[in-house]
Amino acid sequence: MTETPRPSLLGVGDEAFRENPYPLLNMLRENQPLLKTPLGPWAVTRYADVSRLLRDVAAGMRKKDGTPFIIPDVSADDAFDPNDFMLLQDGAAHTRLRKLVAKAFTPRMVERLRPAVQRVCDSCIDRVLEKQSLDVAEDLARVVPSTVICMMLGVPLADRPRFTEWTAHATHALAVQFAPSDTAMARARPALEKLVEYFLALVEERRKRLGDDLLSELIRAEEDGDRLTSAELLVQCVGLLGAGFETTIGLISLGVRQLLLHPDELSRLVADPGLVASAVEECLRFDPPILGTLRVLHEEVEFHGQSLPVDTPVLALLGAANRDPRAYEDPERFDVGRNGAPHWGFGGGAHFCLGAHLARLEAQLAIGTLVRRVPNLELTDAKLTWSDSLFRVPASLPVRFRT
Repeated sequence: MTETPRPSLLGVGDEAFRENPYPLLNMLRENQPLLKTPLGPWAVTRYADVSRLLRDVAAGMRKKDGTPFIIPDVSADDAFDPNDFMLLQDGAAHTRLRKLVAKAFTPRMVERLRPAVQRVCDSCIDRVLEKQSLDVAEDLARVVPSTVICMMLGVPLADRPRFTEWTAHATHALAVQFAPSDTAMARARPALEKLVEYFLALVEERRKRLGDDLLSELIRAEEDGDRLTSAELLVQCVGLLGAGFETTIGLISLGVRQLLLHPDELSRLVADPGLVASAVEECLRFDPPILGTLRVLHEEVEFHGQSLPVDTPVLALLGAANRDPRAYEDPERFDVGRNGAPHWGFGGGAHFCLGAHLARLEAQLAIGTLVRRVPNLELTDAKLTWSDSLFRVPASLPVRFRT
């Protein structure tokens, strides 16, 4: 069987692939609906197969017996194991942890944040108008979600720059199963250690003075008589901090870039601000920050005549499925008013992104505020520079504008 080229299908790899992964992903989808990747897992590339893997077959984030799979034995501290994060749990353990945290991310609770998020967005734009220059990644995309998750967790905003660096490096723990550990963990372990040290002190301080923030709620969290243990609390804090803004930076930056690369669609959005919700969904479909998500089979499953046994890792190539012509009309066209099949930008099934409502709100307000208040936007350079994240997160996206 033909193997794929070498770049990581999560988002990093050679620069040409990260800049524009879609020629390769489109070729794979049309010619290899099921393939064995050089990184180890099998992969499915078509919309229907991704839907089946994420929603229908018995699969999870661990092996069938509950053994950790994605991050094996990389604890940064005896009191901290990344595998205890809810995203990397299955079954009852996943349901329990998610239930204790989910109430802070319901549509109703997220909507209550709208005025605060809008103030953050307006503050970002006020600053760039004053200085007459704008780097979308640095001045807007990184500031909005990182500020909001710090506000939610009760983390001092002064510490935000440190978190953005630590979490970018910590994401590489997710690649340790498929990359040399001395490469992935050389980035991830020091960052995890710093995050653990920071939250150990913050949790101790917050226990003495509980507030109305998410960290305080996690400390006092109780559902049917259940509470988070100290170790579980620490892991959820670190995990929520990273998951709460890292990929949203990519969503906002890549979304603005696509609007600037498609000026007719940008003009549609400027003329009709009510399109911002569908525009954000199209950004997630057309150019998402995460190109694939992994599942481990808990039952034998057949895809395209190939039987895959229990505990086989299978990668759902979201970036390929999101442009499948079997699911979308004219999928290579960027259309801010598109309707139709839902995209896979937030995954699917039991592990559908807990923060999807929050990410949507942040992206809608950040992009909507930018195009409303900053006229005549143009890319300074179509080529991106990338952050140290495992995912497709731009480090810089400078643009020109005329007021």
